[in-house]
Amino acid sequence: MTGIPIPSLLRAEPVGPVPLRGARPRVAIIGAGVNGLAIGWRLARAGCPVDVYDRGPVGREASWAAAGMLAAGLEAEPGEEALFGLCRHAQEIWPGFAREVEAASGLPIGYRDEGTLAVALTRDDAADLRFSADYQSKLGVELRWLTGAELLKREPMLRPSLAAAVHSPADHQVDNRWLVPALAEALRRAGGGLHDHAAVESVILDRGRAGGVVVAGEARPADVVVLAAGAWSGGIPGIPREALPPVRPVKGQMLALRMDPAAPLLRHVLWAGKAYLVPRLDGRLIIGATVEERGFDTTVTAGGVLSLLDAAWRALPGIEELPVIESWAGLRPGSRDDAPVLGPSAIDGLVLATGHHRNGILLLPATVEAVVGTILDGRLPQAAEPFRIDRFARIQEAAQ
Repeated sequence: MTGIPIPSLLRAEPVGPVPLRGARPRVAIIGAGVNGLAIGWRLARAGCPVDVYDRGPVGREASWAAAGMLAAGLEAEPGEEALFGLCRHAQEIWPGFAREVEAASGLPIGYRDEGTLAVALTRDDAADLRFSADYQSKLGVELRWLTGAELLKREPMLRPSLAAAVHSPADHQVDNRWLVPALAEALRRAGGGLHDHAAVESVILDRGRAGGVVVAGEARPADVVVLAAGAWSGGIPGIPREALPPVRPVKGQMLALRMDPAAPLLRHVLWAGKAYLVPRLDGRLIIGATVEERGFDTTVTAGGVLSLLDAAWRALPGIEELPVIESWAGLRPGSRDDAPVLGPSAIDGLVLATGHHRNGILLLPATVEAVVGTILDGRLPQAAEPFRIDRFARIQEAAQ
């Protein structure tokens, strides 16, 4: 990102809240997506007074729009080795995290471990798949190449002429629309406060330290403020512009079809070139997602839907008989390098949990570790260290 000046405030080493001896800190969390809810739940469980605020309904932005894939392996790309390390760590702790959420809430979250298939539609696609799989295997991702017969044995409704396929057994999924209410219930049971339709009008700064938030014209004091507002994190009033995380909205259009839950067309998550397909236990088949730089526009377009359906149909032709039950567009929070922004900020008492782009659900348990570790212990886990906000200042200084 050469040529972009980094204000002096971001050049300073970010500091986190000093762990309080004795009483647990009071925490205000901006954003009731999965990150805000889960962080609030874990802090409340640890004895912190916690209030989570959201400008709209609980969990109805990126957390609701997502597909819920936990695909650290097949999504690994060259140049993102640090991000792969964090994603892999999150993937490894997801099974235990899922059990904890279900036990704490009494609600299912649709965690499934059949693994993920990636298929190639053409010979050119097969070459790309081979390149990606070779790179991912060198990172230690467990992958298995499948013959056509092996692929159709796993998924008999796939197009028989597919050029190549690979199975990633560790890439799982969770139903994000079940996860949201489960986390909200876990938070409530732990004693946390949850406030929907309660926009944070400003963060309170007291002698340079975050001291709470203003909601409906009323000051709500806090020892720590967590910024987990997704695509809106870059514009929260009260935080100096130079200290705001560099987060933008990245639009993604998606749709859902209805399968017979007793005889679904697809049982594995499927990557098929320009689309992915995610089967749900209740019969929904999620198809996504476009990647568009359109600001805060959430219009569903004919072109977006057409491109997704065409890519999905080329791999799974039986979808042409399925009813379309929903279409939507969500806004991923993308940072300058499309990696998360975690941990302490340049404002003492302000902790960041944003910028996850396409990995928000996957990185959830690692994000919780990072933020809770910052607040209660004053340090980030090692896997999260590369994702401090001050990395952007270092990149700029290196380019000058």
